[in-house]
Formats: sequence, C-alpha cells, structure tokens
Amino acid sequence: MSDGSIEYELGVPIPGEILPPERWAKTAIKRLPEAGPIDWRSIFGRSAPLVLDLGCGNGRSTLLSAVNRPDHDHVGVDILPVVIRYATRRANQRGLHHVRFVVKDAETFVSRYVAEAAAAEVHLYHPQPYHDARQAHRRVLTPEFLADVHRILAPGGRLFLQTDNPDYFAYMSHILPHLFEWQERVEPWPDAPEGRTRREILARTRGFTIFRGEATRRDNVSSAAAQAIAARLPLPRFRSRGPWNELDRLESRLQDD
Repeated sequence: MSDGSIEYELGVPIPGEILPPERWAKTAIKRLPEAGPIDWRSIFGRSAPLVLDLGCGNGRSTLLSAVNRPDHDHVGVDILPVVIRYATRRANQRGLHHVRFVVKDAETFVSRYVAEAAAAEVHLYHPQPYHDARQAHRRVLTPEFLADVHRILAPGGRLFLQTDNPDYFAYMSHILPHLFEWQERVEPWPDAPEGRTRREILARTRGFTIFRGEATRRDNVSSAAAQAIAARLPLPRFRSRGPWNELDRLESRLQDD
C-alpha cells in the first residue's frame, strides 16, 4: 500500500519516492536474446559498475542499492514473473533509469548472459533451501554455480549472501573460502537496519536469526582453476532443519501484495 509519495511494506518504507508519471522509467527487459553475453553498456547507455541481484523478489534490495548508488547499474533477476512485475513497477515509478529487471533463473542468467569479469557485485539473499530432501538438487548455491559467479565478477568483485537457514549458511561458510575471501557479518547491513529484503523483515519479526556474509573474489584463482576446484567440492546436500515451512507459506501468500 502507498501513502503519498512513499510506499510501505510490512510497515517498512520501500526505498525511493514515487514520482509523477512523466518522470517514470522503463526498467523491464521483456525478452532476453537467444545467446549472450549481454552488452550492458548498450542496455544502459553508459559504462558503470554492474550490480546483480539474483532472486531479487519484489525488488526491495535492488531499489535500495539503486536509490543510494545512482553511479552503479543494477539488474534484478527472479524466476517468478509475479514478483518481477512488482519490482518493475516500483523501479519505474521511482524513475530509476539505471535499473533493469528480468524473469529468469539465476543459474541460466549467470552462465549465459553475463560475460567474464562483467559484474562488480552479486547479491543473493535467502536462496530457497528446499527443505524436502527430494528437492535438494534444486538448491542454487552449488560449487559449479559459485565458480560461475567467480567468473563473472571483476577483480576484487564481491558476493553478498544472506539466509535464515543455519544449515544453508553452514554450507556456504564451508564452501565459499575455496573461491573467495569469506567474512561473516553478524549485524544488519548498515543501509537497511530493518532489513534489505521482505523475507528478512518477515523472519526478524518472528524471531529468526539472520545469517549474513560477504565474499570477495580470489583474484589469484583463474576461471579454469575455479571450475577445477568446484568439481572437487561437495554439493549442498545438507539436512534443512527447523520451523521454516510456516514462514515460507506466509511469504508465498504475500507474493501478490
């Protein structure tokens, strides 16, 4: 719901102000090319550091970064068209010409559409842990995927991760140091003390612990070496324990809000 030029979600303002329609942007990438990688300079009409928000949901984290950093280009990606519709609308209304949103799964988007060393940052908040062991193969943070993230990051590039699932975070903390300099962050991100994402806001109001970390690309590891390292690392087959099903159902009901 909105109140004047400020929009709220779960009592927390959505970043940025809603502008008059004549100042709105067009932020949807409605169709991806058959082959990549994408020339982001042609998309944005400039050369700027590229920030990727994978699994961006309804766009809160993308908007936050874009509002605070107009000198960076931002691309939000999610597999669900319904959340991308909300993200696109919000970015349009805020006149964020340096933002684009696209419907796609993170693995395909990274592997097919992002060139080597193209991104300054990759953000991935609350990846689906798939509590049912029969669905564990769908977890996104595999060693192969992380090697691909390593490939698309520029030298010194950073990967930001967050989850409310301690088992997933334990896996991240074990696997990431092979390809990245990994640092756990205990406190909330300073730019969003109430939460960078809707999932974080929901989880915190229900007393869940949020696990955060920042990974910096190991520049002394080549892309080929990263792939070789990844081939030797374990897949994310951890047991997902805890009372997350209720929170998952609640978040699912909110997708249309």
